Amino acid sequence: MLEGNRVSRISVRGFAVASATAVTAVGSVVGVASGSVAQNNNDAETTAADTTLLADIPAGQQAQVQTASLTQQADAQAIAADAGAKKDAEAAARKAAAETAIAKKVAAEKAEKAAKEAKERAETKAAASRDDVRDSSSFPTQSSYTVAQIQAMARQMVGGGQFQCFSNIVDHESSWNYKAVNASSGAYGLFQALPGSKMSSVGADWQTNPATQIKWGLNYMNSRYGSPCQAWSFWQANHWY
Repeated sequence: MLEGNRVSRISVRGFAVASATAVTAVGSVVGVASGSVAQNNNDAETTAADTTLLADIPAGQQAQVQTASLTQQADAQAIAADAGAKKDAEAAARKAAAETAIAKKVAAEKAEKAAKEAKERAETKAAASRDDVRDSSSFPTQSSYTVAQIQAMARQMVGGGQFQCFSNIVDHESSWNYKAVNASSGAYGLFQALPGSKMSSVGADWQTNPATQIKWGLNYMNSRYGSPCQAWSFWQANHWY
């Protein structure tokens, strides 16, 4: 009978070794179970046997030991999976941050390039506008001028989108009459310069040539207010300029 028991334990041990994932026990649980076996069995060989043998654990506890073992393995696998997932998430976050930084840099470079191109276009347009502006000396002298002719001169001399403001001031000051005289003050011409002789700074024909007066008026608005539109804003607030 002793020999028979020994063969049975060896067979079970072989099964345990061959099926480690199913029969390997948690140390503390197995120890307790093995201790119980040792107390109830006086067989010296059994007492000296490995404590992890399934055969050494009472039948009523074998299922619990197997469950504990599988749970431990599952926990270990879950921890490993969590660590792998965390590592993957960190790598993905670093990659996303790098891609975002690159995208922002590219967008900033595009915006800077677009702003530079817009500035260049504006400067080119402004230069073209300046080139289109005619000087007072480029208009032939006439004995008289109609309002339409004077306005046409002003359009070609003012330029830069400032004509309407310029025109508003002339409308209020002289109604485009280049020979208009204020009876009380003596102010003269399109802009009611006071005295009118100050327009001689741009041409001796200031009394008879509207182009000369336009040149003087434009210079005055630019130097005093910055532009005809700024001069018109001042005129609207004060009714003089």
